[in-house]
Amino acid sequence: MKKLIIIFLFPILLFAQQKILVPMDFKQSNHLKAYGIAFWTLEKGVEIDWLLNYRGGSFLIDNIPIVANECRIRGVTFEPMSGAQATQILGEIAGENTNMDVVRLEKAPKVAVYVPPGFKPWDDAVTLALEYAEIPYAKLWDPEVLKGKLSEYDWLHLHHEDFTGQYGKFYASHRNSPWYIEQQLSYERTAKELGYKKVADEKKKVAQTIRDYVAGGGFMFAMCAATDSYDITLAAENVDIAEIMFDGDPADRNAQQKLDFTRTFAFQNFTLEMNPFRYEFSDIDNPPSDPVPLRDPNTDYFTLFEFSAKYDPVPTMLTQNHVNILKGFMGQTTSFKKSLIKSSVITLGEREGTDEVRYIHGNYGRGTFTFYGGHDPEDYQHAVGDPPTDLNLHKNSPGYRIILNNILFPAAKKKQQKT
Repeated sequence: MKKLIIIFLFPILLFAQQKILVPMDFKQSNHLKAYGIAFWTLEKGVEIDWLLNYRGGSFLIDNIPIVANECRIRGVTFEPMSGAQATQILGEIAGENTNMDVVRLEKAPKVAVYVPPGFKPWDDAVTLALEYAEIPYAKLWDPEVLKGKLSEYDWLHLHHEDFTGQYGKFYASHRNSPWYIEQQLSYERTAKELGYKKVADEKKKVAQTIRDYVAGGGFMFAMCAATDSYDITLAAENVDIAEIMFDGDPADRNAQQKLDFTRTFAFQNFTLEMNPFRYEFSDIDNPPSDPVPLRDPNTDYFTLFEFSAKYDPVPTMLTQNHVNILKGFMGQTTSFKKSLIKSSVITLGEREGTDEVRYIHGNYGRGTFTFYGGHDPEDYQHAVGDPPTDLNLHKNSPGYRIILNNILFPAAKKKQQKT
């Protein structure tokens, strides 16, 4: 009887040892959908090993038929392997002379996106990535934020919002456009319903609530104007920086002197742009958005930093890619002036030979923030009204991989998230 039991169990044990490798190097047919596979697998209660710096940051998963089938359905490349092969890979990664490591992904994070009513997914690169990778997310706006709903989510993305209450500083170019007028009326109505006289005051409270969410352990990610306008709003907590056409009264003439840089996440010593006719918030943005800089997209690239996988797992996770030199792309906030970034902030990517930093990360309280400059990694100079990016044409986009690294990052085992 014992022999029969052993014979019966042997195939099961052998199967349990088998793995699926989802490669993330140039052999991967769809890098963006591969992140969706990882997220979907975690939702099924199956843990994943993220192989940092191994073949572009590959995923090692137990060979469960439904996972392999889902890879086939979504067009994601995977490689079945034996337990012995998996053990050999893990041994190679553990070697003292390799800059590789294994991070265990345990649970799919609850994802929320801070977006205005009536938004379209293609208005924002992150929602585009979420939709394409088939990662579920919730939509939150000011009422939900101020009613404490953030505590229900692990990861929050800030749609490219202007937290200063100046409506993106589109006044000079779009103040007569129907969408601009409608947006201003909608924002003013929301502020009044929430008990605020001015949109700028209501946005300050939203920014402070998000700050408290991060301090309590939340993961926050922002792109484009949501990066610098957020920090500016924190610094101007007790100062009126919005001119009369935005909030009905003049800005404080001494606003610059009253900024408190101790309140900000990433930036300090910046100078506000108080001219309401300039499409710019401050000198953080580098190069300035107004006038539009004459740049050649064929020569505009930025480089991801290389970190020690074994000692700096967090920045290593956030920079996983199959290339380390990425195409640049513009936005209202394209990149950040290096000299204005706090020393505690980690630079993840920069335009070499310049003062332009594209990608940064830092801790605040028990949580983290990550800022990524630019609007759309596959639309070099996105403008209002431009058609949406079709990610079916950019399945292997290194720029979009940066976004998806951030979405998956909160799933990592907590002790490995310390920097």
